Amino acid sequence: MLRRGESPIYEPGLSEMIVRNAGSGRLSFTTDKLEAYRHADVIFICVGTPSDEDGSADLQYVLKVAADIADAINAIGPTAAPKTVVVKSTVPVGTSHKVRDLIASKSKLPFHIADNPEFLKEGDAINDFMKPDRVVCGVESDHAAAVMRELYEPFVRQGNPIYIMDVRSAEMVKYASNAMLACKISFINEMANLCERYGANITSVREGMCADKRIGNQFLYPGLGYGGSCFPKDTLAVVSMGKAIGFDCELNAAVHRVNQAQRRHFWTKIEGVFGKDLKGKRLAFWGVAFKPRTDDIREAPSISLMKMAVAAGAKVRAFDPVALENLGKEFPEVEHAKDMYHALEGADALVICTEWNEFRAPDFDRVAALLPSRLVFDGRNLYKRQAMEERGFAYHSVGRAPVSGR
Repeated sequence: MLRRGESPIYEPGLSEMIVRNAGSGRLSFTTDKLEAYRHADVIFICVGTPSDEDGSADLQYVLKVAADIADAINAIGPTAAPKTVVVKSTVPVGTSHKVRDLIASKSKLPFHIADNPEFLKEGDAINDFMKPDRVVCGVESDHAAAVMRELYEPFVRQGNPIYIMDVRSAEMVKYASNAMLACKISFINEMANLCERYGANITSVREGMCADKRIGNQFLYPGLGYGGSCFPKDTLAVVSMGKAIGFDCELNAAVHRVNQAQRRHFWTKIEGVFGKDLKGKRLAFWGVAFKPRTDDIREAPSISLMKMAVAAGAKVRAFDPVALENLGKEFPEVEHAKDMYHALEGADALVICTEWNEFRAPDFDRVAALLPSRLVFDGRNLYKRQAMEERGFAYHSVGRAPVSGR
């Protein structure tokens, strides 16, 4: 696929970049490890570190690559310049040293180790790479530091920093960053739930709160909670790292609990209208991916809600601009809609799970015609309550009083 210029994941602009750079000779793909490593000055380890059942990171793939690199270093021989081996995968603190020690145990030839965490958002990864807020590099030698600076300086000409630090601190930066963002999401969702109980409007609360420059407004949007491949995994990994060393990461554990509970809390809004038995009901879902501009459905709130719907006896039809193929592999019981309006045909209610741009300004007259109940459960607060009330919709969102409709 890659040789044909096809990306195995959906990421805007990535396929075009593959074609352009492969065509110019800057990029090539191989399954031959020795061919890949022979002429490389820098070898990046970029494999997955999925969560084990206890939340700890599964390092088998990282360590397998490390063993492969050691074999390649031996095969290439002592005449080659020492390689710089960079751990790019998100790994618990101390893993880069495990990689170093494993390679050293299998090869007596010199090499350098570094850790270089990534901070790329799915859906905007290319822009994040080309214009990073910061570059973090953990190193153990002046040579590795010089290599990493030379590699990244073309990408920080706008003045953003390259931070050179020790390896363990670099590993921790990634977890601390994601844990902080996850914390902000769970915090605003908890405040939204409190607003619902006291009759406050989370939209107004958020505006007043975020005007404080110390707080800012990033990642403080109420909704269904975080999903994807990073925040859930990394939050659990922080908790697991604490347990491994005898320290309870209580705040991070609470962040995860609040996030998972948010899906059930939103489902109670649907139960509040239909009851617990949804036999004979059909729900339309707009959005499957955990966020817009990606086909990633890992830990997506939509999947949790669809499973609750099916378990309650409802039939589900879903639409997503790019994630339906992955949905079919994960949850084949769900019917796929041809477009966002087809999803509404015969539905008793609409459930919005992902804030794709096309969902932000639909043809509300067409929605009303296809959805006679005019019943909308908006997990992303895409619409203004007053506007939905004027259009006659029964509208349930997050952190705001419901609109009864007509």
